[in-house]
Amino acid sequence: MLDVNSIVSQLMAAEAKPLAAYDKKTAAYQATLSAYGSLSGAIGVFQSALGGLTKASDFQALTGTAGDASVLSASVNAKAVAGNYNVNVTQLAQAQTLTTAGHLSSKSAIGLGGKTTISFQFGNTSGDFGVAGNALGNGVFSSGISNGSLIVNGTAIVTDGNTTNARALAEAINAKSATTGVTATARPASSAADLFASFGDVTTGADGTYALTVGGVQLAALGPNSSGISAASIDAVLAGPSPELSALTNAGISFTGTAAGGDLVFTRADGANLTVSESVSGSVGAVTGGLGKDGSDINGGSSVTAGSGVSLRSTNASPISIAGSNPALAGLTAGTAGSYLSGGAFNQDATLPSGTVVIDATNNSLEGIRDAINKAGLGVKATIVSDGSANPYHLVLTSTATGANSSMKISLSGSGADPADSALADLLSYDPGADQKMMQTAAALDTKLNVNGIAVTSHSNNVGEAIQGVTLTVTKIGSSSLNISQNTSKLKDNLNGFVKAYNDLAGMLKKLTGYNADTETAGPLQGDSTAQAVQSQLRRMLSNPITGLSGSLSNLGQIGITFGRDGTLSLDSGKLQKAIDSNFADIGALFGAIGDSSDNQVSFISSTAATKPGTYALNITQMATQGALTSDAALDPAGTTTIDADTVWSLTLNDTIPSKSVNIASVTIPAGTYTPAELAKVLQSSINGSPAFSSIGSAVTATVDADGKLVLASSKYGSASNIGLSSVSGTDYKSIFGSAEPVVGTNVSGTLGGLPATGDGQTLTGQAGTAIEGLKIDITGGATGDRGTVSFSQGYAYQLNNLGTVLLDKAGPLTSRTDGINRSIKDIAKQRDKFAEKLDAIEARYRKQYTALDVSLSQMQTTQAYLTQQLAALAANS
Repeated sequence: MLDVNSIVSQLMAAEAKPLAAYDKKTAAYQATLSAYGSLSGAIGVFQSALGGLTKASDFQALTGTAGDASVLSASVNAKAVAGNYNVNVTQLAQAQTLTTAGHLSSKSAIGLGGKTTISFQFGNTSGDFGVAGNALGNGVFSSGISNGSLIVNGTAIVTDGNTTNARALAEAINAKSATTGVTATARPASSAADLFASFGDVTTGADGTYALTVGGVQLAALGPNSSGISAASIDAVLAGPSPELSALTNAGISFTGTAAGGDLVFTRADGANLTVSESVSGSVGAVTGGLGKDGSDINGGSSVTAGSGVSLRSTNASPISIAGSNPALAGLTAGTAGSYLSGGAFNQDATLPSGTVVIDATNNSLEGIRDAINKAGLGVKATIVSDGSANPYHLVLTSTATGANSSMKISLSGSGADPADSALADLLSYDPGADQKMMQTAAALDTKLNVNGIAVTSHSNNVGEAIQGVTLTVTKIGSSSLNISQNTSKLKDNLNGFVKAYNDLAGMLKKLTGYNADTETAGPLQGDSTAQAVQSQLRRMLSNPITGLSGSLSNLGQIGITFGRDGTLSLDSGKLQKAIDSNFADIGALFGAIGDSSDNQVSFISSTAATKPGTYALNITQMATQGALTSDAALDPAGTTTIDADTVWSLTLNDTIPSKSVNIASVTIPAGTYTPAELAKVLQSSINGSPAFSSIGSAVTATVDADGKLVLASSKYGSASNIGLSSVSGTDYKSIFGSAEPVVGTNVSGTLGGLPATGDGQTLTGQAGTAIEGLKIDITGGATGDRGTVSFSQGYAYQLNNLGTVLLDKAGPLTSRTDGINRSIKDIAKQRDKFAEKLDAIEARYRKQYTALDVSLSQMQTTQAYLTQQLAALAANS
């Protein structure tokens, strides 16, 4: 029998030899594909290394070092200039805190539950914060104030028997100001308003004398048997010029009214006691007339002393603690107190959003008010504090922002004709120039510091641009030096990182495309045109100078980066140091993209890989404008506008077609009476305080223009900038704006280098297909016409990063090449599968043929055996 399996296997082995060629081709393609995967990975790593080097500012590194890090620290950007600064911090910014009077319960209802709107406004407060004391008692004039009677903010004020007037008391308090944080001012002492209500003509007898003295200055005197002092004569002396008037002036004593008119009042400005006395001598009846008498009344002499009190001022506008054994002697009351005194005022900051919250029967408890305020997101944090007293619960309101401009004004209004709930008004009203029902426990303060002799203020403890390009973070009061210096170590690290990143990529390319003589093996991409193109592009980019730069550097060799014979980059540290010493600011432009404008109201924003370096003339044909609504008539500059309670306007801001609900919001305007400037502020802050608008970055500005008209404008520029108003309740907006119709904003338009650009708001972007494609600039002011030039250059790192993006793009050469390889692998697989199917048919044919042959041979062998048997039998018979 035939070994059919063995024969067929041997025959098929010969037939299948072409499969090895297919597998070899597939392996070669897969090796190439793997090599491209390695190359793509290497380019990706290269791009990552370039990520922090594509901006010129990445190389212009400076560092700020504080002499006392506990006082301040500094972050520095490329706009900073190296130098040394002395910084003295005298005050840290803080937020305002207001506290209500104590309540027995935090849950019980306050007031009757009528609808009351609480309005919060933020701004600056002016005026003195402190305590206005009462006038000193009469006993103090003679006995003074005993030591220990007065303690201010925990510090005993040194007083004694000589502390007999407000001036002396103020001096004693001010002697401890450094410790207490409190200064005192003696209020002027004035004689009684009715002291000269009547003044009879003075006459003296044979042994009588008379003298009228004010504050130790003798105004009039008579000897025996004399007359002539009258109200008119006193007025004549005071009318001057006279020695008496000069003496009063020198003593700091002024006067109002006249003796003849009965309203003559003397005032001593320094707060020292003011005594008006009549000295009389002689027998009884020797003098008639004078103060409070007619000409026939006997005058036995008189002395009236007028005193005053002190006003205490807290230097940081926090409450003042008064204690001691008898503070009443000093005209003060024991306890903690403080408010803005006469002259206090509030000036709203329109840049800070304001807001309202409604309190009614559902939330008129301390807890309800707290929750309503916190939910409304008004820029105020509300908490409840218990002090453990008989009425322990206090509602505490703290501004979420620091700075003097974050002081609160809290006003309350009712609904319709109904006033605000009186209990709520008594609890929460706070206006530095009017009702102060809450106590200010912490004032809104700015950071104050001095930089090289220049006073600087900031609303935050992060102080930006006090030194250009430097942000100071101050942490405590004190002094510190600050050194701003070039961070050459970072620059060198960046350059070394650039060289290493390139060399790593070049090394990978060399391995993939080169020939290893030691192993006598070629790289998987040797001779590959795409890989060779990548090599040549990289080298060509680094060999060409950078165009469009205004500095003295234009190529890598000038900073010590050169190619070696093996195609790698090296960095000459000595040459780099010389470049740093002479051209530090220009080095970054060699690597990053940099744009500049000759017009300070035109700023470079960004570019793309398609933007061509160059200098382009800018011509503006239309400036961007804002959507706005302007009142049709001027507001009366001397008049006021009243906003009624429950005034709600529906505002549409920067809406689209079709309209979107997120661009429409109801805005509550606080009730009140406003001047034109105040009205603009309250409108702007109320609208910008709407969460619906603030959450999407929409805002308005409200101003009174040069014609006295009220202008409400979107803060956005361009054709997408628009504004619309309608009234919901309360004061109709038309009572202010009249029948005026809003206007829609316009986009900026113009050309760069004569090439077309597309305007969007204040931004111009170069159109596709031009040399300025993707070049984006902002025009924030100025006029139409020629606006100078815009220059743009692409540094080495920026160009290489863009090249990497192009190479790795889905439509890029590497992806195209790998897609082609994958298609070839699939084609070979199909060819192999087709050939394999052919081999199956050949094997079947071989197997069929040799099986048939095996059967034939088997039959022949059977026949042979039979014939052999028969022939053997015949032979035997014969």
